[in-house]
Amino acid sequence: MSKTGYFTHRDCWKHEMGPGHPECPERLDAIEDRLLVTGVGDALERYEAPEASLADIELAHGRMHIAALRGLSDRLNEELMAGGPSYAQIDTDTSINAHTWKASLRAAGAALAATDAVMAGEVENAFCSVRPPGHHACRDKAMGFCFFNNVAVAVKYALQRYNLQRVAVVDFDVHHGNGTEDILAGDSRALMVSIFQHPFYPYSGDHDPAPNMVNVPVPAYTRGMDIREIIEMMWMPRLEAFKPEMIFVSAGFDGHREDDMGQLGLTEQDYAWITQRVKDVARRYSKGRIVSCLEGGYVMGPLARSVEAHLRVLADL
Repeated sequence: MSKTGYFTHRDCWKHEMGPGHPECPERLDAIEDRLLVTGVGDALERYEAPEASLADIELAHGRMHIAALRGLSDRLNEELMAGGPSYAQIDTDTSINAHTWKASLRAAGAALAATDAVMAGEVENAFCSVRPPGHHACRDKAMGFCFFNNVAVAVKYALQRYNLQRVAVVDFDVHHGNGTEDILAGDSRALMVSIFQHPFYPYSGDHDPAPNMVNVPVPAYTRGMDIREIIEMMWMPRLEAFKPEMIFVSAGFDGHREDDMGQLGLTEQDYAWITQRVKDVARRYSKGRIVSCLEGGYVMGPLARSVEAHLRVLADL
């Protein structure tokens, strides 16, 4: 049985963006409860996520972006102590609270620690059950519930720290991972394959992507079997030709047919199938090395069941 690492931290629960916001701490509760009830959690190696260093965050983000976010956090905390507001707005659907800075460092830190554990052979693969998510965070901009790009930070770290030559990113969130593309486009050491609903937020990914981007926009109501066929035709040949030494997954489960954030028709079985195809490539070329990071998924039942399905494949359960 392969060993699968599970990285999280209680700080990831403390970040929240206000009552009724879909990207809420209860998402992590739903996952934890499901893993407990099904016994899947017992098969995982649990790790506490460290805080990422700012030097590692700077591998993927500009110093001004990092400083601006930290400054906003410090100012919010000062105002809070003086009886001020609980949140500072970044865009219409993204804001910070007193704990966002720490949670963001933990989320990126989880991806980095998972990379170290997988590269050291402590575990074959890993899942980071963290928030805030990351794949909309661009080099110099927070947006779409995301502040630091957890996967992109870890990719840049793996390339630098372990001198890897070929690292792949697989993104199956319902939304295009525009931030990951922004950070990795044109870097020939990285290949990103993604499938996403289009036209849809963030309204990108369909025009002249860089040669190392395999962007597959699909219309609303595309079903699981069609997505499987597209993945076989569009992703697999590129992944096979690239022969990645490590694979990172932006694991967004908001393409589930019961998740009203998007309008795709995926089920838990589809997520298990996608995970298995990624694992096949990893076992052939990457010594099984996969680091998966939670992105979207906003309806608790389907999110929890989909993460369970994803982890069952990763852990050979």
